[in-house]
Amino acid sequence: MSLKLSHLPSRQNIKPVYPRSPSTIDPNNPPWPAYRGYHEYSFAYATMGQRLPTILGKAIEDVVVTLNQEYDEERIVDLVECIDRMEALMKELQEQAKLRPIIDDGEADVALWNKLIAKYFHGKTFMNAPWLFAEAYKYRRLQECFSVSKFWKNYDVFFRQKCDTFSRSHEAVFELSMRFAEPFKLKDGLSAEEKLEAEKLMFKELTQICLWGNSTDLSLLINMTEDQIRSLQSTGGANLAATEKNILGNHMERLWETVVSLRANTGGRIDFVLDNAGFELYCDCVYADFLIQSGLAKEIRFHGKRYPWFVSDVTKKDWQWLLNSMVYGHLFPKATEEEKESLRRLGLRWKQYEKEGKWIYEQHPFWCTGFTFWELHNEAPDLFLHLSRSDLVIFKGDLNHRKLTYDCAAPASTEFDIAIGSMASAAGAPRVCSMRTIKSDVVVGLGPDGDEIAERLDKEEPGWKISGKYAVVLLSEGRPGEKVVFT
Repeated sequence: MSLKLSHLPSRQNIKPVYPRSPSTIDPNNPPWPAYRGYHEYSFAYATMGQRLPTILGKAIEDVVVTLNQEYDEERIVDLVECIDRMEALMKELQEQAKLRPIIDDGEADVALWNKLIAKYFHGKTFMNAPWLFAEAYKYRRLQECFSVSKFWKNYDVFFRQKCDTFSRSHEAVFELSMRFAEPFKLKDGLSAEEKLEAEKLMFKELTQICLWGNSTDLSLLINMTEDQIRSLQSTGGANLAATEKNILGNHMERLWETVVSLRANTGGRIDFVLDNAGFELYCDCVYADFLIQSGLAKEIRFHGKRYPWFVSDVTKKDWQWLLNSMVYGHLFPKATEEEKESLRRLGLRWKQYEKEGKWIYEQHPFWCTGFTFWELHNEAPDLFLHLSRSDLVIFKGDLNHRKLTYDCAAPASTEFDIAIGSMASAAGAPRVCSMRTIKSDVVVGLGPDGDEIAERLDKEEPGWKISGKYAVVLLSEGRPGEKVVFT
């Protein structure tokens, strides 16, 4: 027997209301719909199905090179077991296995990872968990392949790639070192207004260099030729003028006003949450050098990762390698003596900043968890309190932007303050700037016409969200100076 429902209202097309209310937001249910590996329209699909297996395959090749150079049997056997674990991870990726808990390897983040998996991702796979979490989980599992070993706990499968990419950046590296080897000086005879304008122009150009240095992301540029790398890293003035029109959300003017106000108040502290090692880190340091010399900042804190992360993210080893290679290295055999000396002087000045406490490198376990930065306030209150004391926190790159914005399908017109949640709205939240070349799906902060801009680009330039051609420089004023409160 079946009921006839002819007198009832017809079925309606009910659409969920976004953004979700704060009480219904969790890591598996972002404010707007999450990108997941099975979404064929998203870069998540290509990443989980193709890019991550390719990256892991190249990592295995790197370890095999190291294995073939070893002679001690105990170390060889230990490294073979690391390769076995990597191959098991590859099998899980290819078979879209369920996410298992992280083995207790002594890292400070194990409990955070396993809480996330148990509460929100129990039974989830690499393909149906939110892309951001699944991708981060893969890198944590890769770290586990070595962290449970006896001799290879600190092995970096990406270190050779990071070093090689910087050493192939000859033209861009020396374009900057030949300009900034000596402390910069403004022309004599300028009025106060002219000096300020000259500093502003230099600030805006260096901001762009810092921004577009993010184009060199090893996870995306695995098979790139030397000419293609040079093209991406072009730092000439004409190129920068041409690319400013591609900054779709551009708060550089507000950013300048912010740092000038810091100097008016006797200078301040600026934090960089770093992205890529090698050339991008080099650009970040050139930028930070200018901020110190100009008095726009008195102290710079750099935040890196505790272990290898998303292929090219900065670790302490990468930080030390860059500065020491600049001073002592022989990376550029075709360089002139003048070029080599310019790089050495730059490196010596940066190392002196470290000795004087003007530059400080830090690494907190939270940066290598599966949490987005919406959860930083609750899950890492010590880090939030630390950042709240900064006058400006600059988040570099695509991954940091994804974590700031919960990596979900928010409309392009969404205001940056709204998109980053508690990093803007919590009491004591610092001023936050995101400098990001767009290389994944989430795009926010494009202004009232943002949705129309995004729709036009979708039609005219399919793939614009992953090309690295476009960028954003977005600023949130936060709630600095207010007392931080934890509930």
